[in-house]
Amino acid sequence: MNAPDPRARLLDLAGDKGVSLASLSALIGRNPAYLQQFVKKGSPRKLEEGDRAKLARFLGVDEVELGGAKDFSSALRRKDGGDWVDVPRLALDASAGPGAVAQEEAPFGQFRYARSWLRGQGLDAKWLSVIAVVGDSMVPTLYDGDEILIDASPRPWRDGVHVLRLGDALLVKRLVFERPGHVRVISDNRSYDRYDLSLADVTIIGRVVWKCGRI
Repeated sequence: MNAPDPRARLLDLAGDKGVSLASLSALIGRNPAYLQQFVKKGSPRKLEEGDRAKLARFLGVDEVELGGAKDFSSALRRKDGGDWVDVPRLALDASAGPGAVAQEEAPFGQFRYARSWLRGQGLDAKWLSVIAVVGDSMVPTLYDGDEILIDASPRPWRDGVHVLRLGDALLVKRLVFERPGHVRVISDNRSYDRYDLSLADVTIIGRVVWKCGRI
């Protein structure tokens, strides 16, 4: 199946949501004609990553529908084993430190979860994936080598531990949404500095909802 045309899809989604392109442009901090030009004139050629993430989250769709690459949730078809669900384990590391370069999102295994457990946690398997933690900046919450379950479902962000992308770097950090349009990035290891970022400069991949690791 061919990927949807992001311009046509954005127009359809805006209509379904009952919002104008001008309103959506304001949502991402652009001038009122920005998305109208994107849809009608093809300028810009594609949405910037931060803009696309905000729009997808607001419209309740996967970024793929707006021109994004496949994300964690679509990296592997989940095997439906009746009472069990296989969630892909991805060949990525989320750095709890300076930042790991994200290069390969190919699955190389699965973690099997009970469908009833996922349901009890309010999780939908189609949005889940598992990756490893590298580094010590999230100690004592997360340790080097821990495996973390990421929920990438589209919903309003709230304070908690998340996986985020800064440029090509993939990080796992505690995020606090103190000010509109900004996020505070916190390492649970107090040896690391805290800092603030504009939401326009960061792509939040998903919330960390479970971990496992050696004792």
